[in-house]
Amino acid sequence: MLRFWDTAAVTPTDGGFAVLLDGKPMRIPGGKPLTVAAPALADAIAAEWQTAGGTKGGAMTMDDVPLTRLAGTAQDRIAPDPAPVAAALAQYAESDLLCYRAEIPVALVVRQAHAWQPWLDWVARRFGARLEVTAGIVHRAQDPAALDAIRRAMEGQSVPTLAALGIAVPLLGSAVLGLALAEGALDAATAHEVASLDELFQVEAWGEDTEAAARRRRIAEDVALAERFIRLSR
Repeated sequence: MLRFWDTAAVTPTDGGFAVLLDGKPMRIPGGKPLTVAAPALADAIAAEWQTAGGTKGGAMTMDDVPLTRLAGTAQDRIAPDPAPVAAALAQYAESDLLCYRAEIPVALVVRQAHAWQPWLDWVARRFGARLEVTAGIVHRAQDPAALDAIRRAMEGQSVPTLAALGIAVPLLGSAVLGLALAEGALDAATAHEVASLDELFQVEAWGEDTEAAARRRRIAEDVALAERFIRLSR
C-alpha cells in the first residue's frame, strides 16, 4: 500500500489511547478504531506509522508496523474471549521442549540439564507446575495438576501478553519459556538461545548452514518483538 498520511499522532480516548493518521483514527480490519491501554505502546505504534513508507506516497507493507499487527490481534481476536488462547498456549506444556532430553552425546545431555532444568524449577516455584523430564522423543504424559497450573498461569496473563505469547511460545516450543518471558524472568535473546540449544550444539559440531542461520535470525527477531510488545503494554 502507499502511505496516504503525513503525520501519525496519539490521542486519549475513553478506552485508552488511539493513533490518528492526519487526525483520523486508525482502524482494525473489523472497522473499530485501534485502541491500546498503555501510552508507551500507543507512542510506539504511532512512531512505526510515522516511519512507514518514508513520506506520503511511499510504499509500505504491514511488515513495517509489527506492533500494530499485534495490537490489532489483541483487540479483535483475543480480548472478546481470552480463555481459548490461554488454553491453546498452555497445551505446549504437554510436550514442552525443556522436558525432552537427549540420551547422547554426554556433552549435549549436560548442556541441556544446565540450560533447561533451571526454567523447569522456576515454573514449579512460580506457578506450582512440576513438569517431568524424559529422555528421547517418545511422548510422556504430564501430571494433569501441573498442566492445570500452566493453564491458570496463562489465564492470568493480560490480553496484550497473550497476543505476544501467541508468537513467542510456538517459536520457542515451550510454554515454560513463554511464561518466563512474560514474567520478565528472562529476556528474548536468552529465551531464544535456550530454545536453540540443540541446533547450536550441532552448529558447533558440523558448522553453520546459511538457511538455518537465517531462520534462527527471523525467530530471534519475532521473539524480540513479542518481548517488546509485552514491555510496552505494561
